[in-house]
Amino acid sequence: MLLVLLLVMLTSCTAIPQNLANKIFTFPEGTSTAHVRVTTSRQDLRAVTVCFRSFTDLNRDHSLFSLATPSAINNFLIFKKAANGLFDLWARNKANNVEGIAYKLNTWHSICSTWDSTSGLMQLWVDGVPSSRKFTSSGSNINGPIIIVLGQEQDTHGGGFDIKQSFVGMMSDVHMWDHTLSPCEIQNYSNNRSFTPGNVLNWNAFEFQIVGRVLIENKQELCQ
Repeated sequence: MLLVLLLVMLTSCTAIPQNLANKIFTFPEGTSTAHVRVTTSRQDLRAVTVCFRSFTDLNRDHSLFSLATPSAINNFLIFKKAANGLFDLWARNKANNVEGIAYKLNTWHSICSTWDSTSGLMQLWVDGVPSSRKFTSSGSNINGPIIIVLGQEQDTHGGGFDIKQSFVGMMSDVHMWDHTLSPCEIQNYSNNRSFTPGNVLNWNAFEFQIVGRVLIENKQELCQ
């Protein structure tokens, strides 16, 4: 078992689809290298919904989900700012602040974000509660080659990581769709009810590579 963990932590894993149901990624320390690189065959997106669950005690800036292309490093980025309840949402290299979000440290949160190229509107959902819808960028799709990274923010295509923006904590149930989910679908995800898995990224058939010290662990089930 120890050997398996060391191999997961210290080597780059081949991107083979895996069913990660009841699993989590654990990012145990801040680094400028450790991350999970997620693979998708989809390279042209006119709309996006990303959902995941995360747990951290960080009270500094950190990246939660980073999608980059050569033409737009922050093509779709969910970034938690140090200030309580403040997020930056990026689409097509343009950003909006989302403030006043109920967000506690050392708590599992369900986080979703949507963007549509036609309207240009972007929205954040935390634990099933929506933010204001804000205009970010419209008129052009997200076109590849796409690189998706968990645990770091990309300042170059696939790299340029900064330890001061790294994620430390746990992450699970990562899904991505090529359309904006309805409020009901997002709340179903957030409340652990039945939902249709992502058709771009699917946690139950997840293709990824681990670089550095990132663990795959079982979810911690608390006694009732």
